[in-house]
Amino acid sequence: MSTAVSPERSGSPVDVHHRQILRLATAGSVDDGKSTLIGRLLHDTGSLPTDHLEAVTDDEGVADLAALSDGLRAEREQGITIDVAYRFFSTDNRSYVLADTPGHERYTRNTFTGASNAHVAVLLVDARNGLQVQTRRHARIATVVGVPHVIAAVNKIDLVDYSADRFAEIEADLAELATQVGIDHILAIPVAAKHGDNIVHRSANTPWYTGPTLLEYLEDVELVAPSPTTDELRLPIQWVSRPTERHRRRYYGRLAAGRLHVGDEVTVLPSGNSSVVTAVDTLDDEREFAVAPLSISIELADDIDVGRGDVIVSAAESAHSPVLARELDATVCWLAEAPLRAGDRVALKHGSATVRATVQSLERRLDPETLIEQVGPGSLGLNDIGVITLRTSSVIVADRYVENRDTGAFILIDESSNDTVGAGTIAQPREVVPGTATRNDIKWHPSSLGRPERWQKTGQRGATVWLTGLPASGKSTVAVALERELVNRGRVAYLIDGDNIRHGISDDLGFSPGDRAENIRRVGHLARLFSDAGVVSIASMVSPLRSDREIARELHRAADLDFIEVHVSTPVAECERRDPKGLYERARRGELKGLTGVDAPYEKPQDPDLRFDTTGEDIDELAGRVVAVLVERGIIDA
Repeated sequence: MSTAVSPERSGSPVDVHHRQILRLATAGSVDDGKSTLIGRLLHDTGSLPTDHLEAVTDDEGVADLAALSDGLRAEREQGITIDVAYRFFSTDNRSYVLADTPGHERYTRNTFTGASNAHVAVLLVDARNGLQVQTRRHARIATVVGVPHVIAAVNKIDLVDYSADRFAEIEADLAELATQVGIDHILAIPVAAKHGDNIVHRSANTPWYTGPTLLEYLEDVELVAPSPTTDELRLPIQWVSRPTERHRRRYYGRLAAGRLHVGDEVTVLPSGNSSVVTAVDTLDDEREFAVAPLSISIELADDIDVGRGDVIVSAAESAHSPVLARELDATVCWLAEAPLRAGDRVALKHGSATVRATVQSLERRLDPETLIEQVGPGSLGLNDIGVITLRTSSVIVADRYVENRDTGAFILIDESSNDTVGAGTIAQPREVVPGTATRNDIKWHPSSLGRPERWQKTGQRGATVWLTGLPASGKSTVAVALERELVNRGRVAYLIDGDNIRHGISDDLGFSPGDRAENIRRVGHLARLFSDAGVVSIASMVSPLRSDREIARELHRAADLDFIEVHVSTPVAECERRDPKGLYERARRGELKGLTGVDAPYEKPQDPDLRFDTTGEDIDELAGRVVAVLVERGIIDA
């Protein structure tokens, strides 16, 4: 474990004391020779076990190089790559992780996967056929997922008699393709994978070619650690270990960017809580600090609320902070048979956090043959690449993809089948402030009857009373008494109970953190509409997170409506003693996960309008205390 005081915070972007790892992915059309090229690369670098080579060698001593990376039986039988086949080889300079991605259009999703963390994308182009639709699509995918280096292996050059003129024609087409997909240059290398020309060894058959071989290029590519400064720190939390008598709570994850030292001041997002790093474990005793993309565990000086899906960033004044986003402009590759349309709802997995998302609009669709964008498409079909806008049910801690390939990427999941249906990169994350941000596809229609006139004529002034507290704290009991007292006084009041809402407005939501946040958001909007109509709306919600309650408060503040937050502060021991639904008992037995107060956090209101404990108290008296606040605010008469 590395717990020493942090060293001097300088040094090269790449740690020279450890072997460099380069990740590359091949792409292109079916039968362009991707698997054969990979087999040749493995063969000529001496990276094949003897028994593996013997298994694909025929009686005449000829090796089927493609079979070396076609690992599935179906692939060998059909003669195509279906899955992403990962292979590993090394040289004196570097270690390589190589992904052979499918060329068939049906398996485009796997190409997206294989290229998503690659440093280099190698496009295979058959010298006889030139650039194909899949070549163009894969080049665009490589740029969408941010592959830093895109090159082309012009394969089967032997089948065009090693023609320099044919190679020059394809080079010109690649230059045009580079312009279309928005990159500076695509280096072309003439190769014959079957015979090994210009793969590892320079070929005497192409004296007119003076550029590098494929391996020479890979050996010379400059690798830079992602955002290696402390100010760019991104540590998405994947797991939290509970404390023991001898150990403090530990937080585990893989650094997506930056450096982390003992003594660093950090902030946990989205909560905003801060602390100081007291230990960093990289599983390497020689390291005194961590740098992306290492997997690490850390300890913090304070026992603050940190959970899976949170992101730890630098707390320095100069730090570059991510966006607490609720809206995303993104480029997606759609991977499902059923088309994607505006208004569709999907689950969005971003790092280790999953939230619900709604497709706000489809902005553009890329034509795979011409690479021209169609504006305002009606839908995205299988393997289409398009630009869309998404609205999420709760906050995600996001960066632009060009700034960080981890915190700027996501996948989309069908909620009913749990299938991955899309993969995307974030072009622009936006923080949406409820009540101030507006959708660009619809307009708010104000009533022709102004609020002052409505309230004067009906004799009703609207407001929202929001009761928050642990399960079984007595919120609903007080809310029922409050509603009855207000109606007895001749006021129009309505109780919005959390359970009742889930029977209708939120019957499509589960109990994941994202769905719970979305349920609270909906109740906040409903309460605002009631209040605007002159009703005293009473919301009884656990609403455990301050950020979610603040959304409801801000909705009312923006509409100039009163919002009264009441913290029902009954201790957890008393709540558990009551336990009318048996929730605490089930949670203690491990049958119920994520119960607030047991294994899920509750963030107490810092400055509520009213706070009380229902233990041993008269409920009508407590409801009267809420009424007194309403009278004090001028919402109802004394």
